Amino acid sequence: MAIPTGQTSHATVPGSERKPMPGARALGPVQENQQIEITVKLRAPAASTLAQSGLEERDTDKNPADRHYLSREEFAAVHGASAADMSTIENFAREHGLLVIKADAAQRAIVLSGTAAAMSKAFGTALEEYEHPNGTYRGRVGHLTVPTAIAPLIEGIFGLDDRPQATTKFQIHHNLEQASALAKPHAANGSFTPPELAKLYHFPNGADGLGQCIGIIELGGGTRPADIQAYFKKLGLATPNVKVVSVDHAKNRPTTADSADGEVMLDIEVAAAVAPKAVIAVYFAPNTDRGFLDAVTTAIHDKVNKPSVISISWGSAEVHWTAQAMDAFEQAFSEAAAMGVTICCASGDNGSTDGETNGSQNVDFPASAPHALGCGGTKLVVHNGVATETVWNAGADSATGGGFSTHFPVPAYQGAVGKSFSGRGVPDVAGDADPASGYAVRVDGKDMVIGGTSAVAPLWAGLVALLNQKIGHPVGYLNPLLYGSLLGKGVTNDVSVGNNGAQQAKVGWDACTGWGSPNGQKLLKALA
Repeated sequence: MAIPTGQTSHATVPGSERKPMPGARALGPVQENQQIEITVKLRAPAASTLAQSGLEERDTDKNPADRHYLSREEFAAVHGASAADMSTIENFAREHGLLVIKADAAQRAIVLSGTAAAMSKAFGTALEEYEHPNGTYRGRVGHLTVPTAIAPLIEGIFGLDDRPQATTKFQIHHNLEQASALAKPHAANGSFTPPELAKLYHFPNGADGLGQCIGIIELGGGTRPADIQAYFKKLGLATPNVKVVSVDHAKNRPTTADSADGEVMLDIEVAAAVAPKAVIAVYFAPNTDRGFLDAVTTAIHDKVNKPSVISISWGSAEVHWTAQAMDAFEQAFSEAAAMGVTICCASGDNGSTDGETNGSQNVDFPASAPHALGCGGTKLVVHNGVATETVWNAGADSATGGGFSTHFPVPAYQGAVGKSFSGRGVPDVAGDADPASGYAVRVDGKDMVIGGTSAVAPLWAGLVALLNQKIGHPVGYLNPLLYGSLLGKGVTNDVSVGNNGAQQAKVGWDACTGWGSPNGQKLLKALA
């Protein structure tokens, strides 16, 4: 498809509008010769619709063993970007002095590189340097535009703005010596090792994750092999097989325990301690909307490691995302469902406001995506061998996220409970998250206890890996089943006491802990 020369009409890219970060001020235009890399997301082929391809069965209340999932190769062949669309965008890029770095039909993504001046001209925007309370970023305001002739081919353009997009969802228990379960066995009301929690939540016996791969998304920090070896030695487990995958030039770069290292090690140690024989593939990417999305699509379409479940413990309130980004993530998650990949996302650690101070209630994205398994948090107490759970709420800055999306409508699977919802309800499930009853882990040479919904996502991911192993078939997209045929089968422990601010727990589903924490054995029985 050729782009007409001469006077060319332009169209806006839907959902691409950006506003400055709160508290940011413009410092002036970026250097014209600054090199920038972006990712252009392309449309799905015209024939690639759920109804026409039969993929809708992954979205229904259907037993996973009766679902037919596509392999990554099959998905790429049917649902990847068309050669014609990719060629058109590549030609457009070259005409504007941009280099084509990579084109991936399965991810429907083309990576382009060029100067700030060329990028600004190609996409109708002005790029400026901004200063905000926590640093600087390259940013833009308003919509992006492209020639009208190619606008229908493009679903999103990511990377022109490189502001920090997400935050971690973990909290360190500061009374480390008293709370550390690695230093001494946990006491009632204290912290837990992941295997202890797996036992309390009745994870399936005789399963270790063998043959499964758990994907973990990280947007900073790193992992130290010596810490992993020491941690699992103390647990009496073999050192797990951890693979590092670099996305958009990001690296495994450990820093300090109270930075992103705490997130990285928590995610790895929880998932691997629950499913010690599973391969752990860690996808490191820059903390931008482009880096985050590229990490997710790389993991979903990874034909080498082939994760059957992906854990995501990063996010931010929906108000900080562009519509094109949220829609692109949701589309990627729906593609994961078609391939039998479960997506577990932390629902946030700052209560019903998600840390926003404008007086509004907010949910955390990407947990609010309809094809994500949103993971909320509880406070777990064990007394005389009996475990009880309430909603995790130790104050506005230490409470489970939960509420209703302002971007995504109520999904079909929430129909029965969602008649009064204003949007997609979050979370779907929960698990121990209170730092006071948190997870004993090792970070940067130190034994410590960490909580937050960041721990719940890898906990559920580890459980999914065990279920996949025992069933011999991916459980895939769990949400329709949790709201449908699994009801009444005791697969979750209902949490009906507490609140996260504006949202109140109750019997059944609520916007604090969803359906509750897992009962792994009953979930296995119901699915198998």
